[in-house]
Amino acid sequence: MFVVFEGIDGSGKTTLSNLVAKELGARGLRVKHVRADGRFASPVAESIRALGRDSRNLPLVPKAELMLYVARELQTFEEIVRPALANHDVVIADRFLATPEVLGRFGRKIEAEFVSSLVGLAASGVAPELTLVIDVDPWLARARRRAGKSTKDPAKTPSRKGLTGRALQTRIRQGYLELAGRSPESWAVIDNDAPLALNVQRVAGLIESAHALGTAPALSRFRADQAVPPSYRTAPRLTLATAFEKYRDWLERRAEHEPGVAAQLLSGFSGEPIDEFRAAVAERAPEPLLLGLAGMEDEVSFRLRERHAEREPRALALGLRGVPATEPRAQALRLKALSQAGAEVATSIAGDDSAVAFELRERLFAAQPEAVLASLGRLDSAEAWALRDRFLALRGSSWRSSYELAHALARSVKGLGSDRAWSLREAAREAAPVSALRSLAGLEDERSITWRAQSLLRAPAPVMQSLGALRSPLAWELRAAVAAECQEALDGISGADDAEAWWLRARYGDLWPSTVLKSLGVLVDSERGAGLVERQLGAHGDRLGVLRHASAFFLGLHRAPVLPFP
Repeated sequence: MFVVFEGIDGSGKTTLSNLVAKELGARGLRVKHVRADGRFASPVAESIRALGRDSRNLPLVPKAELMLYVARELQTFEEIVRPALANHDVVIADRFLATPEVLGRFGRKIEAEFVSSLVGLAASGVAPELTLVIDVDPWLARARRRAGKSTKDPAKTPSRKGLTGRALQTRIRQGYLELAGRSPESWAVIDNDAPLALNVQRVAGLIESAHALGTAPALSRFRADQAVPPSYRTAPRLTLATAFEKYRDWLERRAEHEPGVAAQLLSGFSGEPIDEFRAAVAERAPEPLLLGLAGMEDEVSFRLRERHAEREPRALALGLRGVPATEPRAQALRLKALSQAGAEVATSIAGDDSAVAFELRERLFAAQPEAVLASLGRLDSAEAWALRDRFLALRGSSWRSSYELAHALARSVKGLGSDRAWSLREAAREAAPVSALRSLAGLEDERSITWRAQSLLRAPAPVMQSLGALRSPLAWELRAAVAAECQEALDGISGADDAEAWWLRARYGDLWPSTVLKSLGVLVDSERGAGLVERQLGAHGDRLGVLRHASAFFLGLHRAPVLPFP
């Protein structure tokens, strides 16, 4: 029996499928999982995956990308799955041909006929007996991905999927749900917002039943067991206060079985109503909690840093981003972390031009030259250029072919528009094109405009991020051009009272409800802003992202210099 787990990135399908495979084995079935360690069992398929995800391949066109995804799944099936089906009761795969179909049709919006014909040709009549869509709110999926990223992970190029923006996962999720609705006899949607142990038992029971009885009767029984009686209770109208209560209740339940996710979704939060809870979560998941303290200088945040400094030095240092190097307690914490987390300490002083920050850079340069270099973004002083020149003398021409080195160099000239900065930016572009694009932050000279125009279709998210808070006619034009497909178009308009900003909020309030809400910033305290808050809570108060941003407003965080992550 061939069983496939599908779902958006961060849905938890790999974790769930591996635990289900072990549970089925414990129940006496012979099980083969073709991605048991998180990697494809086929080295060829893994190589194809690496090619397709690498953002250095920026010019890769959607149809060519689609063919790579089809090739990856076809290689895995012929090399691993087909032979395993001959001597196993159940063969489990994370992803099959539904992945390229959904990415192509719904994610990249390639013509349905082209996608269907290509996928159909590759399938050659083969289909999984059971396909499980592991479904979660994209907000939760994103928090899981963030919480799962270790501060110790080696540097690697960002995924090409991320260049499209957060909306891609929303479209892909909708695609999976549509396919599942069309084939109820062999597809099931699993709500993975439930505790993991409970879902392992549910899904293992479904697969065991399908193996014994057949897929259709097993699915009928499964749906009957999972059915929830309809509720006729009218939900009360939400206010900022009741939205906060609802969000906190959700976080408290989440902390019981996914404390790292709860910690991640507390990023940027502070204030008397939440401080005791975040201190409790920090005991169970200190790393993501510390990472989420960036830019925060309240007393409780410093106490949390000091309590967990020795246990998580890297997360501690990264969680000091945005806190001035001259702040006495931050200065002491950075010095404490220096020997174990030098690169992270350098990252934490990015853009800081104080004498204290440059003293730290001097101490770190010999051991962490790339991290020190990357921390120089937006700094155009003689001291900053002296460090850039030292780096170039140290590395010679080797950085031109190295992603890691070119990435650091591009970050070092972020927001700088001088000829010297452009010379380095252009040189770094080949090895680190996305980093070079992001380094245009806030620039609006002719070269910046040209670069953005060239990359808008392939990488709308970093193009939008590079606009920052620009309010020029061209910036508004670029935002309007991609806002329907890329919610990052609204990320740079926090607090903007321009007519163009209100037009974007009105037009996309239902498409990107949480992003529109966050974009209000200090305008929440205005009559017009309060009206939009009421409207968004009434229409989308069941969305996790809306609850989070409403909670931030309730805590008064929109008046602080640093807002929680989008």
